[in-house]
Amino acid sequence: MKRIKQYKKLFGIENEIELKSLKKAYRDLVKEWHPDKFQDGHELQEEAEIQSRNIIDGYHFLVSMAPETKAANLEAYTETITNAGIDDYQHKGMLLEITFLDGTTYEYFGVTKQVYIKMVNSGKINRFAKRAIYPKYIYRKSKRTLENA
Repeated sequence: MKRIKQYKKLFGIENEIELKSLKKAYRDLVKEWHPDKFQDGHELQEEAEIQSRNIIDGYHFLVSMAPETKAANLEAYTETITNAGIDDYQHKGMLLEITFLDGTTYEYFGVTKQVYIKMVNSGKINRFAKRAIYPKYIYRKSKRTLENA
């Protein structure tokens, strides 16, 4: 959740992520912080490189969570959570990362340690996730796949 808030703040997004406004904010920020703008030992050259990477990462992160992106990928997501079992899972902070048997990985934000422990102790992890994780938490498809997980 912290990461979501950080990127939303960077792009000036207060509520829902709209791809059109996100794209405009992205372009404006890239123009402002493009590393080519700060050359030959300029005092902001290093900061511009860091900011530029942060802007690009944030843009891709927020695009993956936008309602338009989720709607476009809903059929594949539904297929995965309905038919592919859970292959692996990791919990760190408030992030639960689930890798499915079909090779896709999704990140679920805001999952507390207590919910994670309940999931692990449930005996039927897939059933628990279908009831308590998938419908209740903000998610995004991760770039990770089963091969590099």
